[in-house]
Amino acid sequence: MEMLSRTALQRGGVVRGALAVLLGGVLSACAAPPPPVSPDPRFAVGEELVADDFRHGLALWRTELAEGGTVEARDGVLEIDVPGGCSVWLVQPLEGPLLISYEATAISAGGPNDRVSDLNCFWMADDARSPGDLFATARTGAFADYDQLRCYYVGYGGNTNTTSRFRRYLGERGNRPLLPEHDLAGAENLLVPNAPQRIQLVAAGSTIGFYHNGRRLFAYDDPAPYTRGGFAFRTVKSHLRMRAFRVHRLVPVAGTAVAP
Repeated sequence: MEMLSRTALQRGGVVRGALAVLLGGVLSACAAPPPPVSPDPRFAVGEELVADDFRHGLALWRTELAEGGTVEARDGVLEIDVPGGCSVWLVQPLEGPLLISYEATAISAGGPNDRVSDLNCFWMADDARSPGDLFATARTGAFADYDQLRCYYVGYGGNTNTTSRFRRYLGERGNRPLLPEHDLAGAENLLVPNAPQRIQLVAAGSTIGFYHNGRRLFAYDDPAPYTRGGFAFRTVKSHLRMRAFRVHRLVPVAGTAVAP
């Protein structure tokens, strides 16, 4: 009986150990991903401000569509498949200094909108027509509707994946300034079909940046920075998949010179 009890206990210990290993694996798989590394060494990544793994619908987002299409969040993916202009706004306003990061893929699989173009974004956006209330002004999703934003904008892989451009919008109809150094071409600055690409946006006082797979594509030292406003995914006639959206506080590293 004593031998039987010892054997049963040993078996029970093995079972409990296996369950612990299994449970540990499940918990590990469900754990939040580690914070991203700051692409700018003058800043460290601080607290997480916003996170969406795109498994619970569009409660955090507001969509503006020019010609309809599909925008849905499920199974870890924000799917944007649209025949015209589209902006998908984070409802929560953001205040810097901050780092916005997400993974994006431009789909080329024979679909009607699969043209691999316009992985674009607005950040720190306010609308000059309704200052302080981004959504008080109705916008149709047509690109001209956004001229009167005050924000930063990148059109990555625009014009059927032939250009990548950074602009600082001034809130003036018909005026979207473009500096020569912010008008890029060349394969190294354009979209790669069906390849996940890591996008990071920085807004930290006068320090504004756009990073692609860890490489700084655009840098701008803004003497009058936009420090608070909205973020949106933006595209036109394309098919995109977004994953792992995160916003983190950026904290200046001690001993580094950072402009306010």
